[in-house]
Amino acid sequence: MPDTTAPQKFEFQAEIKQLLDIVIHSLYTEKEIFLRELVSNAADALEKLRHTQLTEKEIFDDRLDLEINVTTDDKAKTITIQDFGIGMTRAELVENLGTIAHSGSKAFLKALGEGGAKNANLIGQFGVGFYSAFMVAKTVKVYAHSWRAAEPGHVWTSDGSGSYEIEETAGQRRGAKIVIELKDDCGEFSQDWKAKEILERYSAFVSFPINLNGKRINTVQALWLRSKNEIKEEEYAEFYKFQAHAYDEPRLRLHFSADAPLSINALLFVPKENTEKLGFARTEASVALYCRKVLIDAKPKNLLPEWLRFLKGVVDSEDLPLNISRETMQDKALIEKLNKVITKRLLKFLDEEAKNRPDVYNEFYAEFGLFLKEGAAMDFTHKEQITKLLRFESSLTEKGKTTSLADYVSRLTGDLKEIYYLVGPNRNAIESGPYLEAFKARNLEVLFCYEPVDEYVMNNVREFEGKKLTAADHADVKLTELPKPEGALSDADTKALTTWIKDTLGDRVSEVKASDRLVDSPVLALNADKFTSPHMRRMMKAMNKDGAESPLRVNLEINPRHAVIKRLFENHVASPEKAKLVAEQLLDNALIGAGLLDDTTAMVARLNKLLETV
Repeated sequence: MPDTTAPQKFEFQAEIKQLLDIVIHSLYTEKEIFLRELVSNAADALEKLRHTQLTEKEIFDDRLDLEINVTTDDKAKTITIQDFGIGMTRAELVENLGTIAHSGSKAFLKALGEGGAKNANLIGQFGVGFYSAFMVAKTVKVYAHSWRAAEPGHVWTSDGSGSYEIEETAGQRRGAKIVIELKDDCGEFSQDWKAKEILERYSAFVSFPINLNGKRINTVQALWLRSKNEIKEEEYAEFYKFQAHAYDEPRLRLHFSADAPLSINALLFVPKENTEKLGFARTEASVALYCRKVLIDAKPKNLLPEWLRFLKGVVDSEDLPLNISRETMQDKALIEKLNKVITKRLLKFLDEEAKNRPDVYNEFYAEFGLFLKEGAAMDFTHKEQITKLLRFESSLTEKGKTTSLADYVSRLTGDLKEIYYLVGPNRNAIESGPYLEAFKARNLEVLFCYEPVDEYVMNNVREFEGKKLTAADHADVKLTELPKPEGALSDADTKALTTWIKDTLGDRVSEVKASDRLVDSPVLALNADKFTSPHMRRMMKAMNKDGAESPLRVNLEINPRHAVIKRLFENHVASPEKAKLVAEQLLDNALIGAGLLDDTTAMVARLNKLLETV
């Protein structure tokens, strides 16, 4: 019989040597991950013991609390992670730490069968995450004692170079104690503040108490795994402030779970304020991704669409294939599926808010509507659902009140097939301009768009419920005829005047004609370019984009009933020089109304000349 009390040396299995080389040199991008892995393993060992206590009467050292203790020693340059969990026998130390074919968690999950696989408290793959310790360690010692009272305690020792030793040791408590002697360039991990920072970032929601040098670290619960009925509003608020590093209260909250097509537990928050709107830098995605309460990525890319970057919170899925590294998401298809499931659920939530609490939704939209517009323009997958959530003031709403595209369509009568909109800096500018007159005269509703991005959004959305989104100030808009009021120029006189104006203004206008739109204004300029609207042109100019300086093409429409136009008709024969100045001024007035007059130098000189004739 061999002497099991003497130190016994073992060679690592060939695959373990290869794994150690990968872990130490290239698997993890941040060395601090080792502490997360070891704490995760400790929580797993405690969970196993809790399960064992339900079936076994005799447990070694049974009065120990189920907790994890982390101890740092900056003088000795060591860090120790101890749990009072299931522990390991000598054979289990060899099996779990010496061969890649086994890991404690894997064996445990298999033993529990399907019921165990559904247990959200079982974390990670012990035999793999453990080796991350060698990224920072000169040597690693694992002191272990099984839950079985008849088994002696052992210490497992290795420097990660290819072999390890195991020997019996007396006086061991139940569980495992990992003592890491740190490499010279990793001494910071023996500092209390550094360990605290890592534990708070990665292990804040582990189920069992984590004590660092005797002080409890994880005081906030993983609310997303609890039933909504058990959670108080104050707990939600506290969790939001902790997770989002916020000081305000959340504006909206979505807490949901799903089993199919993926196992998901999510707790999402909408902050009170949109920091981008306040002038801060572009918001970074900050919905953290967890697997069974262990942080995988605090700011995962592609977990949610870019336009949902304002959300805060947590998504936890036990379906994530963590394989070797919790840092690297191995399955992009799975992340895409998570993205679709969560986005769809959030859009459903916002739709319910809009229907059931319209005032609350409108306050949310006033703050975060720009993100929804971004989604409507760029997220083809969810465009239809997002577009339903857009809100605008319109010619039929009171100032400050908004309407949806669905409500607009519900008010359409007859065979009308277009949703009209106008872009302007504010309601007063749109209502006082000439473009709304024709629609008001025909009792046609027009949406008011105040954001520079609105036209881009409308051009990308294009239609809603079979109705085309159409700019009301475009030259191609066709409207029904209205009865012609008395006092207008005759058709012949109008024809003569429009011909003269076109000849006088030359290339500055593409076309001049009598308007079926104007009621109170003398003229208006309409965009003659189907591809670059006046507002898009201004945006391109602001961004120094190609095309912003291309020749301007507008159609000029005149109102034959307006006194200014009738006087112009009289003067174009009686006083052609003065009439020419008036025609040029009317065009510039129309361009100002359209926001297309960039240089007013010539206009000011002309106005001075006109004033000399008064």
